[in-house]
Amino acid sequence: MREPSISAPALDRDYERFLADSPEYADSGMDAVRAAEFGRLDEQGQVYLDYTGGGLYPVSVVRGHADFLASHVLGNPHSVNPTSVLAGEGVERCRAHVLRFFNASPGEYAVVFTANASHALKLVGEAYPFEPGDRLLLTFDNHNSVNGIREFDRAHGAETDYLPVVPPDLRVDEAHLDRALARAGTARHKLFAYPAQSNFSGVQHPLEWVPRAQALGWDVLVDAAAFVPTNRLDLSRVRPDFVALSFYKMFGHPTGVGVLIARHRALRKLHRPWFSGGTITVASVQSDRHVLVEGAAAFEDGTVDYSNIPAVDAGLSFLERVGLDRIHGRVRCLTGWLLGALADLHHANGRPLARVYGPLTTDRRGGTVAFNLHDGGGRIVPHPTVEARAAGAGISLRTGCFCNPGAGEAALGLSAGELDRCFAASGDRMTREEFGQCLNGGNGPGAVRASLGLASTFADTHAFVTFARRFLE
Repeated sequence: MREPSISAPALDRDYERFLADSPEYADSGMDAVRAAEFGRLDEQGQVYLDYTGGGLYPVSVVRGHADFLASHVLGNPHSVNPTSVLAGEGVERCRAHVLRFFNASPGEYAVVFTANASHALKLVGEAYPFEPGDRLLLTFDNHNSVNGIREFDRAHGAETDYLPVVPPDLRVDEAHLDRALARAGTARHKLFAYPAQSNFSGVQHPLEWVPRAQALGWDVLVDAAAFVPTNRLDLSRVRPDFVALSFYKMFGHPTGVGVLIARHRALRKLHRPWFSGGTITVASVQSDRHVLVEGAAAFEDGTVDYSNIPAVDAGLSFLERVGLDRIHGRVRCLTGWLLGALADLHHANGRPLARVYGPLTTDRRGGTVAFNLHDGGGRIVPHPTVEARAAGAGISLRTGCFCNPGAGEAALGLSAGELDRCFAASGDRMTREEFGQCLNGGNGPGAVRASLGLASTFADTHAFVTFARRFLE
């Protein structure tokens, strides 16, 4: 099928060359999905390149969910009345669907519904049984929602170690990983947390790290939020203790439901620091006692989002119909072309326009591409300028550090001394703008990020490269 929206001669020419190099792109059958489910993008002239920030919802999922709500009566599932039973059945049906989608055995894994991936990560951090002498191991390129777990471990006297990511590919040195895993051998509780895919660089860290760490007594938490929208996660093949993700990153709707997929034995290790409605079997004011329920319900604070959880069920079914492998292949083709096109852009004096942070090929990387544009003198074009001009051109992308300061610091070569100086100069409070002015020659510790996903097309990617050419001198 011919790529929609291709009309300009340059676009036609580049598309034919792209197909010659990536014939599987045309064979994916995704053009019909784009037209039927995401036609609003082309109708409105929108170029969406922020899938790592949030996925786009298929129109059929939203309409189906609206029809479901309009034709059913749902009640709080903590009861046995008819509306409660219907809502509860929907929640449990979706819980089972999540396990099937990730090929996780219900005998080994539980599904805890949360507000988002950050909430899922917080549940682990606040309840993990850190004690003095215990260890938390993190990679530099974790999202801040993972970095924040260090505040829980420090409050209980444990220690945090970080694994650097090494430029230019921003990968972890495997020898360094092995030393870090072995160094904490005497700790009673050890938690290793890392992203399956960096939301900054697109680097995909090996899932083989999971059994390697577990063999040395570590519990492993995998942040899968940036990975699962375009990659298959099979929990029968690799078995992390905890997996956190947000469904809106996968299929756009709903935006208020995430999940913690946890091994039953890992949940039993956690100690909740409080209780709430829905998490206990009994509680007493006068006796000052409470008893937590078993399993997932002990971590689902209050009432789960029972009116939106059926949309998760529908979204997973949508991905199963389309085929995650097809989405993966399409994104891989587009990512390879984008990386090559950026590398080909040079100013008249021969200086490159773009510097990509992370792998320059599609080997062990996803469709998240972070970079900065440079002028003819080699100076960084401020990323807020790029974002503002992109917005004026109808292009949605993202700039900054993407809640991933460690990867940004490594990519831009910022030293601990420079960061300490800026923190010390700012006092107790600072704005993001003030911190940025102190660092990196006033440009701030950030970059531009274009990310590809479910509904991306060659025309979208080509439109961005055409936009980037405007910065050439």
